Amino acid sequence: MTAEELAAFSEAENRRRASPAARAITGLPDPGVTIDWQELALPGRRLPVRVYRPTPERGRGADRDALPLVLHVHGGGFVGTAVQSDWVNSHLAARLPALVVSVEHRLLAPDTPLSAAADDGWDALQHLLRHAADRGIDPARTVVFGESCGALITALTAIRAGAAGPRLRAQVLVNPAVDLTGTMLDHASITQHPRTPTLTVPQLRLFHRLAVPPGADPRALSPLYAADLSGLAPALVVVPTHDPLADHGRRYAERLRAAGTPARLTEYPQAPHAFLSMPGVVPQAEAARAEIVEFLRGALAG
Repeated sequence: MTAEELAAFSEAENRRRASPAARAITGLPDPGVTIDWQELALPGRRLPVRVYRPTPERGRGADRDALPLVLHVHGGGFVGTAVQSDWVNSHLAARLPALVVSVEHRLLAPDTPLSAAADDGWDALQHLLRHAADRGIDPARTVVFGESCGALITALTAIRAGAAGPRLRAQVLVNPAVDLTGTMLDHASITQHPRTPTLTVPQLRLFHRLAVPPGADPRALSPLYAADLSGLAPALVVVPTHDPLADHGRRYAERLRAAGTPARLTEYPQAPHAFLSMPGVVPQAEAARAEIVEFLRGALAG
């Protein structure tokens, strides 16, 4: 796939995912939440974010009281949009309640490696907390949440926060990719599920080629091989079992626990990769959303 073909594919696919017809698959937003696009002024760039704010009735005075922050990063890698996560993010905003900000990170391309997308997640978090008062955010109640490639970015953000602050209350990683080294495709789940309707090994090879350009250190972008995972925010790792990346999530939960970081691993039998973005066709998405709400409520309490 050439750079031009990749750009055309990403544009067409994202239009489809953001279309009204896609709601039958991606789910309807909670009506008690306002959703709008905004921009963050980050160093050297302006970054779009999709913001979910509960109405005062759902947010218990959300117009007056500071809300917890949920920083979300959507999946997709070289294709994807925050709009595909409207269902889960709007329901989190309404039910926690919280301000949910979904990062429209730079998509992977020949001139945009994963490090750029990872910087988008980290810089967005820092910007939002610096301007917490202006946005009605309680900075002491901050969590991060990501799916697939977005979970990789989220895990890297949590590692950065563990080393330098801020203190996060929790991290939620849904079908995460956490290994971009030479062992990325060596996990048993890759062999067991090499071609599923939502993720295939050829797609993973393209993802790896775009994410880690020649000369880059893949371990620096692989949470599974991070030198120190101690003292991080407690994690919920959600693993659909019919997923080439299932073992990525399992192994990462094991490494977190071994380092002393609390990690809950939940598996959803027969669910495919990206199932949380497809509540219209995958019933397990409802249960996973409920578990995420319950986990985050506990983390944000007090």
